[in-house]
Formats: sequence, C-alpha cells, structure tokens
Amino acid sequence: MDTAARSKPDLLIVDDDPLITDTLNFVLSRDFNVYVAESREQMKSLLRQLEAAPKLALVDLGLPPTPHRPDEGFKLIAELIAYSPTIKILVLSGQSDETNAKHARTLGAIDFIAKPCEPAVIKAQLTKALEITTAELGAAPEVSKLIGASMQMEKLREQIAQYASAPFPVLIEGESGSGKELVAASLHSRSGRAAKPYLALNCAAISPTLVEPTLFGYAKGAFTGATTSRSGYFEDASDGTLFLDEIGELPLELQAKLLRVLENGEYQRVGETQSRKSNARVIAATNRDLRQEVRGGRFRADLYHRLSVFTIGVPPLRDLGEDKRMLLDHFSAFYAQQAGCERFALDKRALRSWLDYGFPGNVRELRNIVIRLTTKHAGQEVTSEQLQAELDLESVDVALPGLAPAQDFKTLQEAARKHLQLQKNFNLDMTLQQWERGYVEAALAITHGNLSQAARLLGIHRTTLYSRIQNYGTQDGESDK
Repeated sequence: MDTAARSKPDLLIVDDDPLITDTLNFVLSRDFNVYVAESREQMKSLLRQLEAAPKLALVDLGLPPTPHRPDEGFKLIAELIAYSPTIKILVLSGQSDETNAKHARTLGAIDFIAKPCEPAVIKAQLTKALEITTAELGAAPEVSKLIGASMQMEKLREQIAQYASAPFPVLIEGESGSGKELVAASLHSRSGRAAKPYLALNCAAISPTLVEPTLFGYAKGAFTGATTSRSGYFEDASDGTLFLDEIGELPLELQAKLLRVLENGEYQRVGETQSRKSNARVIAATNRDLRQEVRGGRFRADLYHRLSVFTIGVPPLRDLGEDKRMLLDHFSAFYAQQAGCERFALDKRALRSWLDYGFPGNVRELRNIVIRLTTKHAGQEVTSEQLQAELDLESVDVALPGLAPAQDFKTLQEAARKHLQLQKNFNLDMTLQQWERGYVEAALAITHGNLSQAARLLGIHRTTLYSRIQNYGTQDGESDK
C-alpha cells in the first residue's frame, strides 16, 4: 500500500447491489480505502485478510440469503461491533421503516440513512463519524472511564481495586455494550503491570485457524505463507496483561492449550517443539453464560474454573437508575465540545423518559443516542417526542392468554423456578428453556412471525426476543412485515 493510501481511513461497504457498491466505491475511494463485500460471510472473510479493523462501515440490512428481510443486516451489525467496538457503522438501506432503523441503532449503528441517498450526503455522514472516532481515540481514557454513582457501579469499582494487583485470571461477564473492555483496561491500569504491555484479542473477530498462531506465534515454514518466524500475543504481552474478549468463541481444540498456559505459563509456537514461558496475566470477557456452555459441551469445565478465579459482573444499564443521567451529562459535554457546539438539554418529560428507558444496547446505545441528539438539537431543549424518535421503544400493551398484562419473562421464569423447586431430578435449565421456547413459538405463530408484535405480546423488548431466537434456533418467519 502506498503512502497516499495509508493516509486514508479504511471504509467497509457491505451491499449486494453492484450498482450501489460500484458507485460508492468510485465516489468515496478518493477519500477512503474502500473494501466491498456482498454478504455477511464475505465480510467475515474480508476482515480476516485486513491487518486492522476499518474505522468505518456502511452496510445494508437486506443481504443474502434473505435480501428482503433485515435479519442478516442485524446479525452483521452485531458481528462488526464484536469485531471492533470502536467501529462507526452507518446503515444505508431501503428497508427504512422506523422499527428497523431504531433496532439497527440499538444494536450499535451510529445512524441510519434511507435509500436512495446522494453520495455527497453519505460522504458527509462518514466524515462526521470519522471525526467522532478521532475525538474519542484522542480523549481516551477520559471519555472511556467508568461513570456512575450507583451501588452497582461502586461495587464494580471495589472489585476492580480488589482484584487489580492479584496475579490470577479474571473473568468479566456482561451484556454487549455494557463496558467489559473498560473494566479489563481498568484492571490493567490499576495493577503493578500498568507500565507493561496491554494487548487485547477478540476471539470472535478472528478466523479459528488463525487463533493459535496469533496467540502463540509461529515458526518460519509452519504453514503456507509463514515466510518468517513471528511472536504471538502471549510473548508480546510479556509481563503485562492479555485481554481475551468473547472467550466463549474460542475453539474447543485451543481451550486445552490456553489452559496449559494458565496452569504453568508454558506454550509453543506453531511449528516448534521448544517450550516457551509467559508471565502475562489473562483477563477474559464474555456475554455468554459460560456455565451453560460448559453443560452443553461447548466450553471446557476446567478452563472455565481456571479463568473464573475472580469473576466480575458488569451490570446492564437498565439497572443503574440515576447513572443514566450522569452518563448523559458526561457524553453530551464531550460530544458538544468535539463538535464545537452548545450542549442539548432534555425537558422534564424527556428526562423522565430517558431514566425510564431500558437501553437494551447498554452504554454503547446511550452514547450513540447522545451523538445523534448533539448533531440534531445542539443548544436546544429536546422534547419527549423528539427523544422518543431516537429510542427503540416497545410498549407492553398485550398479554398472552392466562397471564396478567404486566407479566414478563422474568416473572414467568421466577414462577417456573418456584414450581420446579418442588420437583426433584429435573433438569431445571432445560425445562425452563423448553417453557420459554414454547411461549416464544406461540407468540410468533399468533403474530405470523412479526418480531415487534411478538415481543409486545410476550412483554419483552424486541432485542431480547431476537437474542432468544438466535440462542435456540426458533424460526421467526418474516420479521416486521
């Protein structure tokens, strides 16, 4: 790559319409290094070939194999965020009804652009997103610090202080967007290893065949393309910290090798027989329930117990009450300063809506909402109606037959647990999942596969329903017709 190309930011475009991708490539390649993929699978293959994650992504929702539904696009957004939490995603789609737009933003997209759209407008949006990324990276760690005064956040800070200096592994559990990577960075910065290297690897963002050479390094000639020897993350981290994000995605065959490093510090480069030693401290994170993964045979029990010497649970934003106001103040001040404009303010009704909203996308969703409000309403007072246009609200106004209108999944699960405690020799988790799946399938049948209506019927958020469907493979028919 020449010097001029290196100076341009990388942009990933995912769209199955060659007319659109060719046009955008022609217009945007003057200012960006453009990489094009036609599907989610092509995108994953392309990302594995790049040395670094693109700073920007412009993606469609309707992608093969279901181009007339938004499902693939939603999955792609979630995977891109997992691959690179700092990437700024703009959705460019003809499936532009408000429900799809809000859900895409909840999953992590910074904004939504309806097709058709002038290339100049798209370029301006991408440039603005790039400026935001540059400001965030330049302000770290100030913009990325842990914000909140709730009991849950105080407990989180106490755990970080308590575990930071210990040499043992830490397992960080929490939902996507809740800030697990910030907790890992805080553990390192508050430890005696703070001056040593801090390396992070997302296990979900790398090809399974590349995980082993990336972690342990490889010898010259170990495989096709290995023209020189190269060290891995364990060697490069040395006496510092190695953060393994999305540890639940680590292939089973590599879990035994990771366990060996955790037990005695020993590993081998791919293609070598010589044992090497690493003193790196391992911090792992997951948004999966690893206990359930162990029961399902997808994660080694001995590795789980080794990783979870200390466990930190990052609370979801919906449980943090007034911390939502503190995060609002923090991010609105930062992004107004970055944009060179006055801060917006919420009126009383809008603030009440803000505090009542569940933020299914957690802090990432909150931050992106603040960015959009700063752009649209700088120096203004935002009304409740204006705020709700940015929120992925799903009102609970319908109940399943036989359930009280306000009854939701948590209530249902609690009732099931109490009932099943009276029955011995039952597999509780399996039974609960069967009950839950039955309700989901019934709701989808009643609503003819409409996710939003089914979520209202069940009394849960659309994002939660979508996650449950992915977990146990329920066929959801056509989403949001």
